[in-house]
Amino acid sequence: MNGLAKASRQIHNNLGVKVQEVDNGQLCLSCDKCQGFEAHLWRKTCNSCKCPRETHDVYHEEWVNVRERLGLGSDEKKDKWTSRDRMISQGLAWAPPGLPPYKVDQYFKCLPSDKVPKLGSPGEKYREKQLMIQLPKQDLALAYCRHVDPTQHTSYDDFITARNEIALDIAYAKECTARVICPECKLPVNPNEVGVLAPKFGDSVLWHPACFVCSLCKQLLVDLTYCVHDDCLFCERHYAEQLKPRCSACDELIFSGEYTKAMSKDWHSGHFCCWQCDESLTGQRYVLRDDHPYCIKCYESVFANSCDECNKTIGIDSKDLSYKDKHWHEACFFCNKCRVSLVDKQFGSKADKIYCGNCYDAQFASRCDGCGQIFRAGTKKMEYKTRQWHEQCFCCCVCKTAIGTKSFIPREQEIYCATCYEEKFATRCVKCNKIITSGGVTYRKEPWHRECFTCTHCNTCLSGQRFTSRDEKPYCADCFGELFAKRCTSCCKPITGIGGTRFISFEDRHWHNDCFVCASCKSSLVGKGFITDADDIVCTECAKEKLM
Repeated sequence: MNGLAKASRQIHNNLGVKVQEVDNGQLCLSCDKCQGFEAHLWRKTCNSCKCPRETHDVYHEEWVNVRERLGLGSDEKKDKWTSRDRMISQGLAWAPPGLPPYKVDQYFKCLPSDKVPKLGSPGEKYREKQLMIQLPKQDLALAYCRHVDPTQHTSYDDFITARNEIALDIAYAKECTARVICPECKLPVNPNEVGVLAPKFGDSVLWHPACFVCSLCKQLLVDLTYCVHDDCLFCERHYAEQLKPRCSACDELIFSGEYTKAMSKDWHSGHFCCWQCDESLTGQRYVLRDDHPYCIKCYESVFANSCDECNKTIGIDSKDLSYKDKHWHEACFFCNKCRVSLVDKQFGSKADKIYCGNCYDAQFASRCDGCGQIFRAGTKKMEYKTRQWHEQCFCCCVCKTAIGTKSFIPREQEIYCATCYEEKFATRCVKCNKIITSGGVTYRKEPWHRECFTCTHCNTCLSGQRFTSRDEKPYCADCFGELFAKRCTSCCKPITGIGGTRFISFEDRHWHNDCFVCASCKSSLVGKGFITDADDIVCTECAKEKLM
């Protein structure tokens, strides 16, 4: 048994208060710097990582009976269903007193799943942490306090006695038999539902299990342990703080009449100290950083910047001027060339050096691609690829309207606004000369609106239709046939068709294949010999008959 365990056992034997928390060497759960918890000499923090004790993986050496932790002794009537062996057999770290085992599950269904204290679950960890936070051991026995002056021991004991007699109690769960209103949520607890009864509030008041919380921190009251103050529920920690100040450093109650108030917190007179060196800050100047106080020396050593010019620390009484992760004393913030002060003036930077406007312009200023003039220090500049302009020079080369943050289109080293670019370079219809914004038809490498691409003769839309051309003008098939196609000598209709239509020509006359027949017997003469008879054509047989 180590020294800490022996001390805990001795306190239990003498005072009845049983606390068996193991923190030494336990890793921090909120940072990755901790080498294992090592208690600060008097703060409630870890020497290794400076995080609070409660953020470490502190555990209880044995199963915790809250009555033993409080030094109240056992209550066989209320503890008969919640003994250690019965809890373990049910897979629970704790169960509400007052309920038979078959009702316990109904109770826990009323709680958030991550707060149900099943063994090995987040709910068990939550309970262990709340036991340490809501029932801090330094509030339970003087033996766990290190900063109560011997002259205040009686005050401490009187406080504990009065608290235990007047305010402290353990509630229990019971099945509701008549509809009552929950004091927390103001909604009913109905018959056959499970509720929480706090004896100090009487037998007719019930809370929903999830509503039995501390009025201040709103956490579930651990193991149903509560205190009453001004008719309100509190965990023991926040009950005690209603009556006594608590030191923000060591987390113990302050029983002395003299203590320090700073940063809206209370401190033992010797505990309001620098977060870095632990030197007392009472009556001293200090600086807050991340909600921690620092003495001037430590703050400047840890956080103050070095001046880029003189390399000396910029103390809290000096103005820190910064630019691009560089810092200067106000008196050191001057032009690298002419040494004039740059405080509240425009300046430029080059190669990690700062210059006044005139010196910067003379040595480094670039020129506007629009007007050719230099960019003076502090002037707004518009850049595109490798080119740059004054804001007023960055304009459309046609209409001269400033582009600003509007869209633009570059073309052959010139900048155009969208409207002018469209007017000058957008594709236009050959027929109407208007811009083609979508769709369109290309004919002989020339663009047309679909609705403008029509037959030259009848204006029928040719988009998606068969057409042909004459003298580079488009015609629909019907108009082309009527106007330009050869006509059949027999039927007088135009000879038209999809590419490669076959027809018969003889001398200056033309026939459809189907129309090239004997004038007498009407038999087809395609591919056969024939004889002309004036304007007619006849087959050889009919010609013989005419001659005989």
